[in-house]
Amino acid sequence: MMELRSTLAGRIVLTAVATVILLFLALPIVVILVTSFSNNAFASFPPDTWTLNWYQALFADGSKWPAALSLSALVAALSTVFSLIIGVTAATALTRSELPLRSAVYALVLGPLVIPQIVTALGLFLLFEPAAMLGSPIAIALGHTVLAAPIAVLILIATLRGIDERLEDAAASMGAGRLTIARRITFPLAAPGMIAAAIFSFITSFDEFYISQFLSSVDTVTLPVQVYNSLTFEIDPSVTAISAILIALAILALALVALARWLGSGRQGSLLSVENTAGVANPGGETV
Repeated sequence: MMELRSTLAGRIVLTAVATVILLFLALPIVVILVTSFSNNAFASFPPDTWTLNWYQALFADGSKWPAALSLSALVAALSTVFSLIIGVTAATALTRSELPLRSAVYALVLGPLVIPQIVTALGLFLLFEPAAMLGSPIAIALGHTVLAAPIAVLILIATLRGIDERLEDAAASMGAGRLTIARRITFPLAAPGMIAAAIFSFITSFDEFYISQFLSSVDTVTLPVQVYNSLTFEIDPSVTAISAILIALAILALALVALARWLGSGRQGSLLSVENTAGVANPGGETV
């Protein structure tokens, strides 16, 4: 009985501590969301009155936010494509081949994650400035890829290691080529990981500040840089509204990752029980 009480008390304490920690972590987010509806021009908390004026101001005539938002979306989309190409290639080489100096290559790929971002930004500035590429969305996207690609590689390595290689070997033994194996086995099973890698790469690029600050120009200002400028050079309560929108987008992205994992688990079970057991290729090598 005493052991049961002790276990029950421990669970209650653990639940209480976990709840307090989660509330503490969520408090800044709650403050931003509530403050975005404040009628006070100085973004006071708690608000005296409630309004949607700051959300309306985001898209008013002459507002700089739509251009910054569209540029960040474009750069993030380009960076996501680049990151997926690098991620799929590097993850496949690190998990599916006898790559020489694999540990050194792995460390090199993950290097940008441990190097201070401002150092990486300065190096990219010195690289693109002589080529007159400062302010180019392509240059900014390539710079963001330096940070987003390692995250994609990590996710895809974990995904590919979770796929039973015997399925690929069985398909090869029945005459399926590398492209067929990738199309019918590897990519369908790795789809949830690829979606997660794409989402996290997009978020990493969309929220990146240092590289955007060093590589942007007067005419090409990304959303994080515009937020910094608004907080530094003027008092703009619309910052709280755009921050609330970014929080909502981050929550939506995490929900999409969870949905992809849930759908992927069902897809993986279907492939394992039906497609791969039925045969990826006929004995003669013709795909089904």
